[in-house]
Amino acid sequence: MQRISAFKAVCVYFIFASFGVEYGDKSMTYKISSLAALGWNTFFASQVHEDEQNITRPAKVVEVHRGQNRVVAPGLDTVVPSFKGELDGEETAATVGDWILLDAVTKAPVRLLDRNSLFKRRAPGTDRRFQLIAANIDTLFIVSSCNQDFNIARLERYLALASEAGVMPILVLTKADLAEDAQEYVRRGAKLLPGLMVELVDARNSESVGRLADWCKAGQAAALVGSSGVGKSTLVNTLTAGAQILTQDIREDDAKGRHTTTGRTFYQLPSGGWLLDTPGMRGLEVTDASEGVGEIFADIVELASSCRFNDCAHDTEPGCAVQAAIKDGQLNAKRLKRWQKLAAEESHSSATMAERHTRDRAFGKMVKKALKDKKRFRGG
Repeated sequence: MQRISAFKAVCVYFIFASFGVEYGDKSMTYKISSLAALGWNTFFASQVHEDEQNITRPAKVVEVHRGQNRVVAPGLDTVVPSFKGELDGEETAATVGDWILLDAVTKAPVRLLDRNSLFKRRAPGTDRRFQLIAANIDTLFIVSSCNQDFNIARLERYLALASEAGVMPILVLTKADLAEDAQEYVRRGAKLLPGLMVELVDARNSESVGRLADWCKAGQAAALVGSSGVGKSTLVNTLTAGAQILTQDIREDDAKGRHTTTGRTFYQLPSGGWLLDTPGMRGLEVTDASEGVGEIFADIVELASSCRFNDCAHDTEPGCAVQAAIKDGQLNAKRLKRWQKLAAEESHSSATMAERHTRDRAFGKMVKKALKDKKRFRGG
């Protein structure tokens, strides 16, 4: 089946984008005048085959629940069965932010469109599966507070996740009133990655939070990530001018928050942009993010390329450029330890994930063969 040409893709884009209507429901009000308002563009339109144009319609997943996805489009706001492709692996399942094609008559999910970005992490537990967080996000707001929650190692993990997905990260610092010197947190945050934008905001003040408006324009999608209690839900309430998500105070003894958001939901902003709130993720084990980890620790990767031995462990080996940099004061030993830990974790997680996929495929083939043999035996 051939893909449509670039010219036809543009035509399809404007045809699909021309349908418009305003509607709402009890949980949130959508004012969608076109698919473009949801982030639809030529990247997605080019994936619609010619023979699908009259029998399907695109819709965006805005909520994911067990066994169900809530999808929206101009004139449509409905719940459909969770979509999962025929191929093995969690990535074939639809997640928040995905575009799927629905049957124009039955509204049943037909096909998942390719993503321009995908956030995922290894799921809690021991089965080595990973969890999809969100797709087709343009900007990642990494939220931390100016207190004990400000954790360099955790922030580096979020940055690696954003880098791997090819998404713009913005470090958003909240609760400046709890710090003796909030600017010190800004300075420490800016050192995490060259060119990293750091915004210090009062999550309760709309004027202060307005600094984030440039990344929340019509058709753009942003996501909030961070630990529980850093003020993500308060940010959503302020940015949406009335989403009224429940918020809870942090614990006084360790500044850790209580989980408030328990699912992933898109909220439409007055500017026309879309904001995704996620549950607090204090534990974040990265997987399939070697390039992202390499970018966040590019200084160490560059130093390591100058070591005498290709398999240098950067410990006691002679001619180690990394240890030399530590001795000269150019590199912090703690940063090296964080890189080694994150790189080893990513490598192990990705390797075990690949092993599980291999086992799953082998098991699937075995089951299919058994069913085929059983059918042939009965037929004989």
